[in-house]
Amino acid sequence: MHAKFIELITQQVTLSSLEKDLCQHYLESVKFPKNHIIEEEGKVPVYLYFVVSGFVRLFHYNDKGDEITTHINCPPGFITSFVNFNNQTRSDENLECITDCELLRIDKRNLDLLIEQSSAFKDFSIYVFQQSLSYNEKRAKELATLTAEKRYLKLMAEQPELLHNVPMQYIASFLGMNPKSLSRIRKRIIR
Repeated sequence: MHAKFIELITQQVTLSSLEKDLCQHYLESVKFPKNHIIEEEGKVPVYLYFVVSGFVRLFHYNDKGDEITTHINCPPGFITSFVNFNNQTRSDENLECITDCELLRIDKRNLDLLIEQSSAFKDFSIYVFQQSLSYNEKRAKELATLTAEKRYLKLMAEQPELLHNVPMQYIASFLGMNPKSLSRIRKRIIR
């Protein structure tokens, strides 16, 4: 499982053999079944996860008790409640495996040690942080400015694998609409 992680990193930075060994040492391989909650709201997120295979989502409950999916991650990539993980504060979000998942995970203490021991990992973590900020800014703008249909068409074009692996109610929530609206949009597109 570490090979995919190293492959992703080496697209941005060069790793020495020692740094590759550090990766093996600090990142733990784990597998979870479909629908498994791996981090719970009301608790400090323990791990930063790297998705090797499978689909993972972040969600919370609104004041009506409805699930609101804020992020869906597909491989390869990182996921956790980032602000809470970084600040070691309680999260109001749950992290759930949508499918069976193979993940690598690292706790905050070991992540800090890894970054301290490796300038390449430090550079890579800055890159991931910048990408995350860009993604969240772009997503917020799209939710505010694009119609529901345009958001769905964009998802179809950019992440079609989500449509084949993630239940429609999660996709609808992620796109900021209810499942009935998404169903109407999909019917209109198919015609």
